[in-house]
Amino acid sequence: MRVLGIDPGTAACGYGIVHESDGQIRAIAHGVWRTSAREAQERRLRTIFEGVRELVAEHEPDAVALEESFVGADARTALFVGQARGAILVAAAVADLDCAEYAPARVKQTVCGYGRAEKGQVQRMVRMILSLPEDPPTSHEADALAVALCHALASPLQRITR
Repeated sequence: MRVLGIDPGTAACGYGIVHESDGQIRAIAHGVWRTSAREAQERRLRTIFEGVRELVAEHEPDAVALEESFVGADARTALFVGQARGAILVAAAVADLDCAEYAPARVKQTVCGYGRAEKGQVQRMVRMILSLPEDPPTSHEADALAVALCHALASPLQRITR
């Protein structure tokens, strides 16, 4: 199973692709799409949409997994993250891919064994699980790889019920 994991955001949207086969799991690619707050919102969303489409075309994942949004005190940020999520979901739907969403605590529990793990812990555990030579360079990439791992390591029943 090949999974495209995404940590949604408009300023920085992390992605990570993992491949699981016969109990072995490895990273295929990871990175971040960055957009400027000076750009029009529709152009920022297009960057994310096209980025997802390009990754899907190049790597042919079986599924897309997103980290659920954390709704904090800033409604404006939540709105922008929601728009980024929409661009991602539409790109996945155009490619006829199934999507799954996972709460941040569940992702951290799966990867770190503790649902309140800090970002640095997630980066280190992602490196260890995927045998990467170093920690993912950004927390966005680490979170995207972590959500992809969460989906790839979930049982089929858990994937259906989320």
